[in-house]
Amino acid sequence: MADKLTKSGLYFDELNKIRVLEPEISVKTNELKEECKDFDQNITQFQTIVDGFISMVNTLAEQVEQEKMKAIGVYNVAMSVAKQRDAQKQQYQALIMEKSTELERLRVQHQSLLRTEAEQQDVIDHLLLHR
Repeated sequence: MADKLTKSGLYFDELNKIRVLEPEISVKTNELKEECKDFDQNITQFQTIVDGFISMVNTLAEQVEQEKMKAIGVYNVAMSVAKQRDAQKQQYQALIMEKSTELERLRVQHQSLLRTEAEQQDVIDHLLLHR
């Protein structure tokens, strides 16, 4: 009778219940089901790890971006200070040229006054001697 049932696609399991699947296929199906559960758990665990990694990378990216912005700010400040120094240097150079020109003018004027004084002293001396 078991042969007739087997030919018609019906089988008995270990508990003597009638099944539509062959016992080997049923066992393999259950094994595949367990492997699928394990695979699903592994994928879920992998997804959790990947989500954590992505979160960590995003946090690091934000920190890098903040540090980059700070560096750009420091660079801009340094460039601004350098430009201010250049402008101040040019102002000082212009002031030095102005003062040098004034010094030369005053030196020439002083020489002229010394000559005038000497000439006047000569005139005074000459007048005193010829009196």
